[in-house]
Amino acid sequence: MALLAAVLVWAVLRPRGLPEAVLAVPAAGLAVAVGVISPDHAWEEIQRLGPVVGFLAAVLVLAHFCDVEGLFTACGAWMARWAAGRPARLLTAVFALASVITAVLSLDATVVLLTPVVLATATRLGVQARPHLYACAHLSNTASLLLPVSNLTNLLAFTASGLSFTRFAALMALPWLVAIGAEYLVFRRFFDEELTAPLPSPDPARPPELPLFALITVGCTLAGFVVASALGIAPAWAALAGALVLAVRALLRRRATPLTVVRSAAPAFLAFVLALGVVVRAVVDHGLADALHRVLPDGSGLLTLLGVAALAAVLANIVTTPRRPGAAAADRGAGPGAVLAVLLGVNIGPNLTYAGSLATLLWRRIVQQHGHRVGVGEFTRLGLLAVPAALVPAVVALWLSLRVVGG
Repeated sequence: MALLAAVLVWAVLRPRGLPEAVLAVPAAGLAVAVGVISPDHAWEEIQRLGPVVGFLAAVLVLAHFCDVEGLFTACGAWMARWAAGRPARLLTAVFALASVITAVLSLDATVVLLTPVVLATATRLGVQARPHLYACAHLSNTASLLLPVSNLTNLLAFTASGLSFTRFAALMALPWLVAIGAEYLVFRRFFDEELTAPLPSPDPARPPELPLFALITVGCTLAGFVVASALGIAPAWAALAGALVLAVRALLRRRATPLTVVRSAAPAFLAFVLALGVVVRAVVDHGLADALHRVLPDGSGLLTLLGVAALAAVLANIVTTPRRPGAAAADRGAGPGAVLAVLLGVNIGPNLTYAGSLATLLWRRIVQQHGHRVGVGEFTRLGLLAVPAALVPAVVALWLSLRVVGG
């Protein structure tokens, strides 16, 4: 627990801007060296996380070269024009884009690439950026419910749940829509003053053309996820294919070098994820797994699903790791309903606090780097309203989906 706490504190603070892996990798090595975790269990955890980390690397490369192609710039211009002098319309556009980008390109794309675009768009239009920036943070978590590939936690639970890619998406589609809709209503109420003030003037700039090649590549990659799942192939291969197409195109057009391709995969962050997985596995082996098995109930009744999701939401704000309760529920043989309810909790729950997810911590760092301050108190007040407002109806929607689609 001391090693885990040290790794997470370092990840939050990042002294002198050093990567998260600077402490996480030695911590994992120390855990093995002193016998807290056996070398066999450490290697087993690395092997288990390997395909997931490979997929994450491919998606990061894909998202980076979508940015190189101008996809996010075009999205920002479209948001500015569609707002048409009304901040509430800008918020609607941010919600729509962030939800789709998070679901398809993963939450990292929303945090790393869309957030600066949203900030620049709001600044150019002369409106308060806070509602739109908070939307990026919240939706990087909430909107990652839809697909197994939308975030790392989904992938960990998906691989052990026994669900197909299409069945997972079918069961989570209604909860995804309901949770996003609930968050939108909370945002409209919470930021009413900022959203009712008129924009100085509509943005007259002509938006750039949409990068069709990037859009087609992303669409084919998404279709590849479905086909790969049907054939029993890991979705990482489809993500790798999409990433290679855009990376090779950028290399041929001299808009990238082999070094920038490697950097776009964030190797230091990938090493951090693997090392953190080893440290967490040590905690799991020393009692966390047994504790979760005792407190997570079985069944697919509405009250059971509500209890599972609420517990997972609380734990998500305590244990900010790539192996959260979703994987634990799958490991203990819980049914798909319980596993998906846990995912609702660990994906919506992190909006309660800054420490709820690594994505939120990364979002805060990016916002601060761009000279914009966000308050812990305001973030928490918004989370106290948005999390229960989104979580409860999303669980009800999941309960309905299980009865209509079948689990």
